[in-house]
Amino acid sequence: MAKLLALSCLRNDRWGQLSPRPHYPSMPSYPKGVSLQKPDSEPESTAVFSVVGMTCAACAGSVEKAVKRLPGIREALVDVLNNRAQVFFFPSFVNEETIREAIEDCGFEATLLTDDVTDKSVQVCRIQIKGMTCTSCSSTVESALQALQGVIKAQVALATEEAGVQYNPNVITYEQIMDAIEDTGFEAVLISSGEDLSKIDLQVKGASADRSITLLEESLQALPGVLAVDIHPELNKVSISYKPDMTGPRNFIKVIEETGSGHFKAEIFPQEGGRRDTHRKKEIDQYYRSFLWSLLFTIPIFLTSMVLMYIPGIKDVLDAKVVNMLTVGEVARLVLATPVQFVIGRRFYSGSYKSLRRGSANMDVLIALGTNAAYFYSVYTVARAATSKDFKGTDFFETSAMLISFILLGKYLEILAKGKTSNAIAKLMNLTPDTAILLTLDNEGNVISEEEIDSRLVQKNDVIKIIPGAKVASDGFVIWGQSHVNESMITGEARPVAKRKGDTVIGGTVNENGVLHIKATRVGSESALSQIVRLVESAQMAKAPVQKLADRISKYFVPLVILISFTTWFAWFLAGRFNAYPKSWIPSSMDSFQLALQFGISVMVIACPCALGLATPTAVMVGTGVGASQGVLIKGGQALESAHKVNCIVFDKTGTLTVGKPVVVNTKLFTNMVLRDFYELVAAAEVNSEHPLGKAVVEYAKKFKDEENPSWLEAQDFVSITGHGVKATVRNQEIIVGNKSLMTSHSIAVPSDAEDILAEAEAMAQTGILVSINREVIGVLAISDPLKPGAEEVISILKSMKIRSIMVTGDNWGTANSIAREVGIETVIAEAKPEQKAEKVKEFQASGKTVAMVGDGINDSPALVAADVGMAIGAGTDIAIEAADIVLMKSNLEDVITAIDLSRKTFSRIRLNYFWALGYNLLGIPIAAGALFPSTRFRLPPWIAGAAMAASSVSVVCCSLLLKYYKRPKKLDNLEIRSIRIESSSDTMHGN
Repeated sequence: MAKLLALSCLRNDRWGQLSPRPHYPSMPSYPKGVSLQKPDSEPESTAVFSVVGMTCAACAGSVEKAVKRLPGIREALVDVLNNRAQVFFFPSFVNEETIREAIEDCGFEATLLTDDVTDKSVQVCRIQIKGMTCTSCSSTVESALQALQGVIKAQVALATEEAGVQYNPNVITYEQIMDAIEDTGFEAVLISSGEDLSKIDLQVKGASADRSITLLEESLQALPGVLAVDIHPELNKVSISYKPDMTGPRNFIKVIEETGSGHFKAEIFPQEGGRRDTHRKKEIDQYYRSFLWSLLFTIPIFLTSMVLMYIPGIKDVLDAKVVNMLTVGEVARLVLATPVQFVIGRRFYSGSYKSLRRGSANMDVLIALGTNAAYFYSVYTVARAATSKDFKGTDFFETSAMLISFILLGKYLEILAKGKTSNAIAKLMNLTPDTAILLTLDNEGNVISEEEIDSRLVQKNDVIKIIPGAKVASDGFVIWGQSHVNESMITGEARPVAKRKGDTVIGGTVNENGVLHIKATRVGSESALSQIVRLVESAQMAKAPVQKLADRISKYFVPLVILISFTTWFAWFLAGRFNAYPKSWIPSSMDSFQLALQFGISVMVIACPCALGLATPTAVMVGTGVGASQGVLIKGGQALESAHKVNCIVFDKTGTLTVGKPVVVNTKLFTNMVLRDFYELVAAAEVNSEHPLGKAVVEYAKKFKDEENPSWLEAQDFVSITGHGVKATVRNQEIIVGNKSLMTSHSIAVPSDAEDILAEAEAMAQTGILVSINREVIGVLAISDPLKPGAEEVISILKSMKIRSIMVTGDNWGTANSIAREVGIETVIAEAKPEQKAEKVKEFQASGKTVAMVGDGINDSPALVAADVGMAIGAGTDIAIEAADIVLMKSNLEDVITAIDLSRKTFSRIRLNYFWALGYNLLGIPIAAGALFPSTRFRLPPWIAGAAMAASSVSVVCCSLLLKYYKRPKKLDNLEIRSIRIESSSDTMHGN
């Protein structure tokens, strides 16, 4: 079957009957006897498949035809360039597996792309979860969410205290998801829900009556592009979801004010900052206040039990008897310790109850058990002393109070440090300017007026004035003026970038010198800045595979620690009871039972599951944030973990190793034809081509025209033959422009002179293009795509990092070998189609290599997906590149080294965190259990054990925070990245 298809493709290439967009009669969507009306209750689904093996439009047509024959298919779209098929279907009639089999029956390899959330019936919500303390908590919530019907994927991040949930809104609502979280014992707050809709909150003054509110809602709903209106009368707040292509916030304000006949006033709702920051500040304040209150009670307890008892006079007061053997000191400590235990420490009881209710145990359980043991034993000694005339015992009130104080201090420092790990997002969000200067133009483009507005009121197609030193208010393009713009905060590009008419600008960047007028193209959630923030947020949500180690340990950690704690107490208690150790070992203020109890409590409170849970996510958060600030967007822990293992990099040639902007450098004509006339015919044939080489020819042909945007002769019967060239009829002459195989397939003889020129061009890393008019080769064009500056040095640095470099290209072998020699790459694969690139990547993986693919994210999608790490280079403002794991904002090859080096540094920090967290527990627990006591008499009091536990979490977070000072390899600082200027000139030779 595949062979027949290949013959079909060849036949079409040869005879030029290939249409770039084939149309077929529409196929029946449902089996016979089934109503063609879609039932109201039937949600439509979308599936995206990677289809390997398609080479031309005929292949795409056969796939489309086969899929449309299936029942329940509404539409099938096949993209031969990116090797993808998107199918819209009704799940009650057909499923993804049946569709995949239908594609494979056509002779192609099909894979369902499950990671692409392209299904319109899938929505994503982000929920803030309050009350999680360790990995056990986040794992419990994640398991509860995954068990819900309608939830496709759920990720819970402990470090950010957020959940990202992909769900089917036809099956479950985000309210039900939040209820499920609250059923597990945590508080849930919605951050965002639904698809990526633009949404704005307005504050409306003057609308208090029900009639006014109804009128307001109806007026806004009537506006084209408004999707939803939610009114909150108690806050004077109106939330509007809308399509930015059709309307915007200024329209809403105008409608509101017109509706109220001047009585209503509307403005952007004042924000107190991000919800995550607000919650974190509130949490920091709570822990700080709790710590201060506990300190107020704990210091007197500590003084009465540890210090004042050694001062004569005061000791007599503290030892004065109240009832029987009950002293003033014991009563004072009981009174002071009780509010610390039950009021200030109630969060630990609440956390323990919720944790045990859902069938798991977390850090709160350990703290509650440890402090309760100390407190209630002390209450027992006080009760015995009050009822006995000869009882002598020691209370441990200072143990429980100091434990709670130190743990609160630790949590306060931990949350403070955790807040700094997400500084990257806060910095990105603060890049948007507060105001913008809106210009009003007349029909001829002259400025009529200018007005300063809130930058959030900028709408699509607005013209904005950017003065020197001001931030660019939105994504757009320059329509007037010249300047230099500092884009370092978005792309990491150190030097200011020159901007003139037609150039794109990114919102949040800073205008350096001249005045610019820009036309806004992407605003709100569509802007590059918003996309970067979303990408970094989702990256910080995604777990690294190494995190599974902490998740597995957390399941058994707390129960194991409780078992070790009771075993420690019982072993020391039995040893004391049966005199297994000398009496001299027991401190004078205790008996053997109290000594055993102290060991047991120390074990209970020194164990720290939090440090394990924070080891990976905090490092990933800081690493991805640092990457974003340097123009390297890493899509989460999986990409980081894979990137640090990379030992083989496959580079695409065009646009990756080379500039990606080919220019004509030489023209050879074999007739006495005038060069201007020659290029007029060639450009007319190539103007409809999307290929970079075709665009280079058209650009060069403009030199022979006086106009800036010249019109070209009309081309008829235009056919683009993928991988070969184009064919068209211009002025009744058949023009064929392409490679040698295209000429051969059309039975056109190639002169020996042309063969020689093609060979010379290949030797010089140039691409030779033949031009035939009426089936006679008239000329040869040589097109060059210059190397990116620094490419040779980058390959050399990778070699020193023990990373093998490979070049794969669709270009000819001569050009490929010439480029490879120039940059120092030894392994070359040339004349490879997009699907063959992916196959080569898989071959290298099969040989045991961890492969990264570096491409421009367009033709290289199959290979980017197949690689262990896909890097899309030169994304610029087009950040939403689905196939890549790492998006490099600039076109500099040096960022490939930065990405790999940063991932190695981040992963070494994760290893260090795990070494510390595991080592701390493995060493701390035996010491707390009294392992050193028989030989050294060294004992760890419970309050010191608690302080050590708190310090371990803080130290792990601080260790991750050190990544903020990451500097790229020094070798790159010596690498001169020069700006490139290409002169599109050529020496034209005429011959007979």
